Amino acid sequence: MFTGSLVAIVTPMFEDGSIDYDSYRNLIEWHIAQGTQGIVAVGTTGESPTVSVQEHCELIKVAVQTAKQRIPIIAGAGGNSTREAVELTEYAKSVGADACLSVVPYYNKPTQEGLYQHFKTIAEKVNIPIILYDVPGRTIVSLSVDTILRLSKVPGIVGIKDASSDLPKHIELTMCLSQNFSLLSGNDDTALAYVLLGGHGVISVTANIAPHAMSAMITAARQGKLEDARTLNRQLMPLHSKLFVEPNPIAVKWALHKMNKISSGIRLPLVPLSKANEPIVQQALKDAGML
Repeated sequence: MFTGSLVAIVTPMFEDGSIDYDSYRNLIEWHIAQGTQGIVAVGTTGESPTVSVQEHCELIKVAVQTAKQRIPIIAGAGGNSTREAVELTEYAKSVGADACLSVVPYYNKPTQEGLYQHFKTIAEKVNIPIILYDVPGRTIVSLSVDTILRLSKVPGIVGIKDASSDLPKHIELTMCLSQNFSLLSGNDDTALAYVLLGGHGVISVTANIAPHAMSAMITAARQGKLEDARTLNRQLMPLHSKLFVEPNPIAVKWALHKMNKISSGIRLPLVPLSKANEPIVQQALKDAGML
């Protein structure tokens, strides 16, 4: 079961857009030292839409090799083609990933039955834990409660990253699902509420910047230490909101560059943080105690 603060890790790049694998390894080591409970490699924050298939596979392999089983590696391995998602998932398993994060197919807008068959097919073809990823802000289509409940009964499907911020839906799921099914928030700004309402953790963007604080907040919430959790959440709230002044991962990569963790590269069609928003993100870093 996956719990705690898991980071949706960025893919460091040089200014020309080539991948900086040394910085990638250093980030993973930093997260392990800071108490992050899992690494999600090559998700949206890792710029999965613009890395090549070869790069995608290499990033998964390097993450597994760097972690050396000290921390779970969850490979972003979804797609809007079921066949391609199966192939990526097979590769992730072959190099030793602990699980795969599989996104709701985007652009082609499948029905709920199509979504069910898509994820069921992946789970049946590849023997590795699968975490569903529901992010309707990017995919348009969303998993219904009934479809999630159906999929929770498929062997190998072990949890969901819920980036809908639909807390009533989350509460309904907590009432119907087994306690062994991981419920992970996909949004930092509602992560504390999500955990206090029965969730098990978060797959976090903010953890890229403040891994120790995010881990401590989720741990405090799960242990019922409400005042500690609230205090940490108030500290982190500037990051929860201002890291999204432009589409993710623009601001988080700029912030990590300011923290001397990575170079400044990002791939088109994303562009570096605008000059107008730089002071806003810098102030958020200061307010959160990161500068």
